[in-house]
Amino acid sequence: MKGYQLLSISLVRKITITSATVIFLASCIEKDRKSVMGSLPDDSTYYQNPADSMVSFPKDWPESFGYGRTVLAEEISAWDIDVMPDGTGLPAGSGTVSEGSIIYKHKCTACHGVTGIEGPFDKLVGREPRNNFPFGKDYKYSSMRTIGNYWPYATTLFDYIRRAMPQNEPGSLTADEVYALSAYLLHLNEIVPSDAVMDLKTLPAIEMPARDRFVMDNRRGGREIR
Repeated sequence: MKGYQLLSISLVRKITITSATVIFLASCIEKDRKSVMGSLPDDSTYYQNPADSMVSFPKDWPESFGYGRTVLAEEISAWDIDVMPDGTGLPAGSGTVSEGSIIYKHKCTACHGVTGIEGPFDKLVGREPRNNFPFGKDYKYSSMRTIGNYWPYATTLFDYIRRAMPQNEPGSLTADEVYALSAYLLHLNEIVPSDAVMDLKTLPAIEMPARDRFVMDNRRGGREIR
């Protein structure tokens, strides 16, 4: 019985201390709130957002604070680099498989492995499974998606590498280097021969193994994606 009494006393003490702490913190928050609200001008000069009475803005708030400037056309064009499946958007230049192997060794192996399968990041090389396409049916195959068995367009390879790779210096590769890397990775995936040259004409002409595995969205009755 004595043990239960000691336990009850200890529990009451903990509850009392916790309650006092909560009350103290609440009083501090209320004090800070009144201090902040008291420093604001009266409602005749400020507008309070109905959704949050703690947020107030001057009624004569300017449309612009004069920060920044109008973006230049050349700055927009520097980011307007998307490449379409038919090759629209591809720049001039070219690259070979052998050139791509050198670039890959120096700028890609740390993340994707010596042969494109070791990681630690995404696996780039692999043609299996060759005879079916289970990726949308079984989640366990999601980690097996590669350029060789999943990507429907070769031009996506150029687009992604140019804008996002290498991870520590995205956008630093020249068009020739991106073409060369595209050629090398397509070769590793058994899609082009070792003497292949990629450019704005040959790259979009490549028929990827998964090309026919994707279909255009033909749903109707709602917002259409074009």
